Amino acid sequence: MVPLKEDIHEYFRREVLPFVADAWIDESKTKIGYEIPFTRYFYKFTPLRHSSVIMEEIKALEERIRTRLVEVFSE
Repeated sequence: MVPLKEDIHEYFRREVLPFVADAWIDESKTKIGYEIPFTRYFYKFTPLRHSSVIMEEIKALEERIRTRLVEVFSE
């Protein structure tokens, strides 16, 4: 992504051509616009729960399911 206020050809000469000498720009596909990286500005990290806590929740859910299945099949 080329910075909005920078010349695309200058950017290309500086950032691309030193690494890929035979690269070229397809002018029919160039677009003018701006990308807003929402995750950079709005993402709030939430620490992961410990695996033992998750495992206990799974066991509790399995027990609830087992109990309800017994109720359903005993009727």
